[in-house]
Amino acid sequence: MTIRALIAEDEPILAATLAKSLQRLWPELAIVAICPNGLDAVEQALELRPDILFLDIKMPGQTGLEAADEVAERWNASKPLPQVVFVTAYDDYAIDAFEQAAADYVLKPVNDARLGKTVERLRQRLANDGANSELPALLAQIGAMLPAEAPQPRLSIIRAAVGNQVRLIPVRDVVYFQAVDKYVSVVTQEGEALIRLSLKELLPQLDTDQFCQIHRGTIVNLSCVDRATRDDFGKLTLSLKNRPEKLRVSLLYTHLFRQM
Repeated sequence: MTIRALIAEDEPILAATLAKSLQRLWPELAIVAICPNGLDAVEQALELRPDILFLDIKMPGQTGLEAADEVAERWNASKPLPQVVFVTAYDDYAIDAFEQAAADYVLKPVNDARLGKTVERLRQRLANDGANSELPALLAQIGAMLPAEAPQPRLSIIRAAVGNQVRLIPVRDVVYFQAVDKYVSVVTQEGEALIRLSLKELLPQLDTDQFCQIHRGTIVNLSCVDRATRDDFGKLTLSLKNRPEKLRVSLLYTHLFRQM
């Protein structure tokens, strides 16, 4: 059976170098796609369902960790989760987390000696059953180790559009923020409004004791959470105190809701 791989790397020269190195070290490996960003990587991975993902950590739109998280969340359970190898710079903040979590990674610029060892590990795993059942736990462990964004001056008021009006919403009244296309929906007990600020720009301006990211598209006010529930498949959802909807917690953030 042909082993199939996908590469996600936003720098074309580095993507081509990695592909050539893999072809040299593993001639029978079929590279089915080379994606320039994390968003494309997720969609191509779900469509092509390769056996291995090589994901650059820092990509526009979606990081390699976020891409792996979304693939694991949306993957069809009829086929084992793919093996994941993260591609990162030597001074990247994620190196220590990868080492502690025993995650596969290769350094940029790609070195044949290091990549060769990774190839051998992948061959051995795929020769057994190929299943990557440890990926969800691995992502949760890495997520718990990564440093938070540097804080910025705290927001106290959100200026949000509602029709042709601008509402002034105290941040403490926000139940959660939800990414919606190019906007962010500000959800309170009374209703919703829109802002143009992205979640990535918004998060460092919020009080991290009160607000936390729980999904690539969601930040929640912890004081508005009633309970966290894990289903039979290990997926976590939050029930809110004064809103009927339930919020999904992705694998990178499940560590935030462990029992004390």
